[in-house]
Amino acid sequence: QVQLLESGGGSVQTGGSLRLSCAASGSTGSMAWFRQYPGKEREGVAGMYTYGDVGPTYADSVKGRFNISQDNGKNTLYLQMNSLKPEDTAMYYCAASPFRPTSLLRRAMYDYWGQGTQVTVSS
Repeated sequence: QVQLLESGGGSVQTGGSLRLSCAASGSTGSMAWFRQYPGKEREGVAGMYTYGDVGPTYADSVKGRFNISQDNGKNTLYLQMNSLKPEDTAMYYCAASPFRPTSLLRRAMYDYWGQGTQVTVSS
């Protein structure tokens, strides 16, 4: 069982930046960030394998603006969000899997979820 604890959400103006953190209590094979708009399904934002030399995967909507990274020594996943837009406003969730799925942005691939952290971008 892996427990995930997110932090770093908040409110920012358009063009601003935020960094989300996700501390994991156990070992993982892959981790990702998802977001959810009210009344919509959770969608993948960025994902990466915990170990190995395969690069991360990003949703088209955040490529060039968001960067996912990890500190394996601290068992922590990060999401650096730059050039934020109002459409980035959502609840953001950290997810983890003990495996290395071929599709890092598929919600069904993940077994463990954090409680979510709200990101609000005002125009």
